[in-house]
Amino acid sequence: MVPRYGLLTRRQEEVPLKSISVTLSIYEFVAGVSATLNYENEEKFPVEAFFIFPVDDDSAVYSFEALVDGKTIVAELQDKMKAHTSYNDAIAQGHQAFLLEEDISSRDVFCCNVGNLRPGSKAALTLKYVQELPLEPDGALRFVLPAVLNPRYYLARGSENSNLKMKMPVFAMETLPYTLSMTATISSQHGVQKVESTCQLTPLEYLGNDQTTAQISLYDGHRFDRDVQLLIYYCEVHTPSVSLEIGKPKTNADSLMGENTAMVSFYPNIPEAQPPITCGEFIFLMDCSGSMQHPLNKREQSKMRIDIAKETLILLLKSLPVGCYFNVFGFGSTYESFFQDSVKYTQHTMEEALRKIRHMKADLGGTEILTPLNAIYGSPTIPGHPMQLFVFTDGEVTDTFSVIREVKNSRKKHRCFSFGIGDGASTSLVKGIARATGGTSEFISGKDRMQTKALLALTRSLQPVVEELSLSWSLPAGLCAHVLSPEQSVIFRGQRLIIYAQLSGPMTSTEARGEVCLKYTLQGKSFETKVAFHLQPKSDANFIIHRLAAKSLLQIKDMGFRQTPANDKKEVLKISLECGVISSHTAFIAINKDLDQPVQRPLVRRDIPRPLLISSFASMPRGFGRGVVKAQGLGGKQKKKCMSLREISPEMGRTPPSTNMTNLETQLEGEVFEENRLVQLISLQKADGSWDLNEGLALVLGFSVEDLLAAFPFKNMDSSSWATVLALIWLHCNGKELQSEWDLLARKAVAWIHINIGPAIHQLLEAAADLLKSTVDPERIIAS
Repeated sequence: MVPRYGLLTRRQEEVPLKSISVTLSIYEFVAGVSATLNYENEEKFPVEAFFIFPVDDDSAVYSFEALVDGKTIVAELQDKMKAHTSYNDAIAQGHQAFLLEEDISSRDVFCCNVGNLRPGSKAALTLKYVQELPLEPDGALRFVLPAVLNPRYYLARGSENSNLKMKMPVFAMETLPYTLSMTATISSQHGVQKVESTCQLTPLEYLGNDQTTAQISLYDGHRFDRDVQLLIYYCEVHTPSVSLEIGKPKTNADSLMGENTAMVSFYPNIPEAQPPITCGEFIFLMDCSGSMQHPLNKREQSKMRIDIAKETLILLLKSLPVGCYFNVFGFGSTYESFFQDSVKYTQHTMEEALRKIRHMKADLGGTEILTPLNAIYGSPTIPGHPMQLFVFTDGEVTDTFSVIREVKNSRKKHRCFSFGIGDGASTSLVKGIARATGGTSEFISGKDRMQTKALLALTRSLQPVVEELSLSWSLPAGLCAHVLSPEQSVIFRGQRLIIYAQLSGPMTSTEARGEVCLKYTLQGKSFETKVAFHLQPKSDANFIIHRLAAKSLLQIKDMGFRQTPANDKKEVLKISLECGVISSHTAFIAINKDLDQPVQRPLVRRDIPRPLLISSFASMPRGFGRGVVKAQGLGGKQKKKCMSLREISPEMGRTPPSTNMTNLETQLEGEVFEENRLVQLISLQKADGSWDLNEGLALVLGFSVEDLLAAFPFKNMDSSSWATVLALIWLHCNGKELQSEWDLLARKAVAWIHINIGPAIHQLLEAAADLLKSTVDPERIIAS
């Protein structure tokens, strides 16, 4: 059953959670977070409170403690079943107890239980975690404090014991009864340049003259209507480095915590391969659930998510190489595909796909992603065309471990590039499916452009695979390195690579130095990146590097409370308990037995409301609290539904558009694209990279067809040559800021020009530049 979400305000119950305060410490590309949940029981009865909240999937939660009426109680990490028993026994005996656990179905959702909070009593629960910060294409480090926990859609075979099935109340933003405050300290030896955010921040304040340390805070009164996102810009982020942390004393020799641990950060200078790959099977799996009708962000006049997704799909289709294969799936409670099986990329199949994209709607209900994935992986492979899967979703599913397992089982036949759309997207799902296949994951929120990130992923997928990756160490005699990170099989141009390793043996000299070298081959050529470092491990009371290393191992081996194989479960428990990093098989438990007298039952249950936009609640799609017709679960025999031309034709008695994609009405009438000349121009490009000279192109360029023909230097030449040159010049003049989005399709156009236009190209370029009053050197355009 899907839970119903109701407003707590109707019952006028007290909410014991009063505030959340966060202290953030960012050093280089690692974030340390300390979040304190402040509770107070203002009722006349003892309370047991439950609070569900999101945490980023990459977070290594390593500490939990309670400050109750002035007394500190440090929690112990235990086997999850043992922790539950301890909690229930403590509550039954009238003791105060506090439980923190990862949800049984998703590693980025946590539940905090506060048991036997006496009338008038106060409790401050503090959890601490660390995480690596991902690097954005523009060099920014992205930190996200998840604040929005969207409702989760329940898979046909989802977990029955998920905390997300509790009937958690919902508050409108303006009446949410608790507040959030956050202060961040940012440090880098390279200098802190600036910080940007989707939320209102205080001015950046430097704490020294060298601008290597700065502080910033959320403005008072922050509302939970979005995730808190920081984009941190250093003066230099691409320098490789090694950080060495001393091990924990008096620890077993075989423990991960016992030896010194290194975190190596590489930023390989991988050259762009020439020519790029022109083969492949490209599958685009697009979320068409009801929530995709919502705006991407809270900015005024923000586009609907489904509209941005449609623009992105057009860009992706136009940028595909000639001769590849492709298909598009839309999914929700059911799923549909454009074609029964993947088809060869031609002008005809591209036109058919574009017609269907124009009429895609966010009308497929919830987020049942397992079934279309099963259908995709069950289709026959195309020899010589490795599969590249692009998944776009703003939704949440409860049992992310089942989805990740399905993707992981097919990791040898494809790579998955995933995109989380909007605040509240599941980091566990989006990052997990990409990690399982050696792909990349991206999140689109705030001012981010889905198109830019999707085209970057497509560019990466078209690059030849980096092969023969190896790591070698040059260390003093008696010292050896043991790599902890999972074997890396794929790296992409412009991607940072982080590797963890244990250094075993004596550190004899304070002046000793070591070196680590990353080697790889690309298109038969060998490359390497070296990093030299001092063998002087630093101490850290929180053992951040050790815990991040443990988290990287847990992400690979921990496949959920019910999914992890028996052999891996034993290792997961060992790593989790020894390193103090929570897993799906462990939980933190704190018990206060020092009360002057046990709390008398019965307890009053209080579910802490989580923030959810009231507009989302009011227009909640099928699958969220209403009846829903689901697709069959994994292994079902549901036949996939292909969209026919009849199904996607316009309604209201209008004549279906012509199959001729140069028709002005077909190209420019769409509600989504008519205000965007760049998208209009791109939608007019043919599959081979050329443009036709027609009314649609003339309208984008600001001329009539007659004006364009009059300026054509060669009256007896195919007008497509003139149209293609004009389109390319216009792109370089008017779309420079978005070049990353049209660069691939422009390269197709340049390749077409070199094949189809002879010596006349130079005269055409000059004439086009003169007509469009271009200041861009036309010769550089066709040489790029």
